Amino acid sequence: MVIYCPKPSLTFVEKYSALPTSFFLLPAGTGSSILSALQDLSWLSKSQVEKQLQSISVLQWVLSFLAMGITIILMYMLCTDCWVIAAVYLAWLAFDWNTPKTGGRRSQWVRNWAVWRYFRDYFPVRLVKTHNLLTNRNYIFGYHPHGIMGLGAFCNFGTEATGVGQKFPGIRPYLATLAGNFRMPILRDYLMSGGICPVNRDSMNYILSRNGTGNAIVIVVGGAAESLNCTPGKNSVTLRHRKGFVKLALQHGADLVPIYSFGENEVYRQVIFEEGSWGRWVQKKFQKYVGFAPCVFHGQGLFSSNSWGLLPYPKPITTVVGEPITVPKIDNPSQKEVDFYHSLYVSSLIKLFDKYKTKFGLPETDTLEIN
Repeated sequence: MVIYCPKPSLTFVEKYSALPTSFFLLPAGTGSSILSALQDLSWLSKSQVEKQLQSISVLQWVLSFLAMGITIILMYMLCTDCWVIAAVYLAWLAFDWNTPKTGGRRSQWVRNWAVWRYFRDYFPVRLVKTHNLLTNRNYIFGYHPHGIMGLGAFCNFGTEATGVGQKFPGIRPYLATLAGNFRMPILRDYLMSGGICPVNRDSMNYILSRNGTGNAIVIVVGGAAESLNCTPGKNSVTLRHRKGFVKLALQHGADLVPIYSFGENEVYRQVIFEEGSWGRWVQKKFQKYVGFAPCVFHGQGLFSSNSWGLLPYPKPITTVVGEPITVPKIDNPSQKEVDFYHSLYVSSLIKLFDKYKTKFGLPETDTLEIN
């Protein structure tokens, strides 16, 4: 559940009342044909068209993330003459139910869609490589901070928009997200096509032990708890007691790679409830029993930056991939061993933050808070 506060803005009718009738009668076609049609309108410049396409590309993902967009399509089809198609899909869904646990169904075609390049350029999102990664190893990437939606994590590792495949040749990234998302029809297939997998033991064990080498599971370590504290200007991560990913790395001999995404916390404004308040109590209950925490936040409107809406603010997001930490394979690591490699990881993340903070707009005095 996500709550946002709408603010009145220019209506759709007021905005587009001057459009010619032919605009609304465009035949179905590709994104490029729509772009060409829009560019023929003399009152729109190419840059304005691209800006609107960027906004739409981000909005469709936000709605998908909130499970408001894609799943509704199936519900609608069940109420139309196309119900047979929906019924066949649901039957196939039962047969295909366990696919997310076995590495999913990645599609390079989907990962290279043009829509993701518009998504990237909206903020823009950048991926910075600092070290090479060996293809004969597996990896666990720790992504920080979570932000409201992990937009940088998705753009960098759920698509090829920022060139992760070219920057890390031979490495297959799997962005791990809530397992509950894979119980939603259509949305699950959309996620799997981008190489996104459930963040559960079965899925990650399969990828790290039965899928060869060159795999990199991207885990947003702070999760829902961290999202409750993200706010512009704050550099804090929930990591001090998050050690499960380190134990998993030891059990599989997968190297740990710290990642910090500068700007992830800047794209939304959130109401932060104080500890002990009723709002924080509700959020923690949702987190405990549902797996995610409802955040009260807002971005900007689709047609005006002065209105409130679901669209994030166009602030730069720069994701820096740090140096890998070599991890031995230990079938049953002791708590002492887990603590040791966890401390190495925390130190490496802090060093990464301190090294690059001034390059990406933060003052030298800023420090990374570990909670």
